[in-house]
Amino acid sequence: MVYLTRRERFNSAHRLFNSIYSDEKNFQIYGKCANPNWHGHNYELFVTIKGEVDEEAGVVINLKELSQIIKTRIIDKLDHKNLNLEVDFLKNKIVSTENIVIAIWNELEPEILETKAQLHKIRLIETENNFAEYYGKNSYGYY
Repeated sequence: MVYLTRRERFNSAHRLFNSIYSDEKNFQIYGKCANPNWHGHNYELFVTIKGEVDEEAGVVINLKELSQIIKTRIIDKLDHKNLNLEVDFLKNKIVSTENIVIAIWNELEPEILETKAQLHKIRLIETENNFAEYYGKNSYGYY
């Protein structure tokens, strides 16, 4: 089994808030990230796939194909966007780094499974000090 990672970057704005909370409670929970006028990040996204090396091609997946999948399904939808307002797969979610990595996994997994590879891990770096990783659910529904 070989693990292969592709890095991409995107820039987005968002606001951490729960619509059922008052502005005061949102600020207590999320601090300045609950700013009603948004804030932004320069994200780094790492998509790790796994699989067996195809003997004829010598690769697990063509990196151009993987890059195109990530670009079409994720980067084109997130880059220079407001994550709360403009991204279909983040609608009605609290747009935390944790929820973003899960949503990215759910967007990528069906298309990755059409190749010979499997999705192994999504890592999203929000700041130099904060990142989240997601490994999907196993067959029992646990993470």
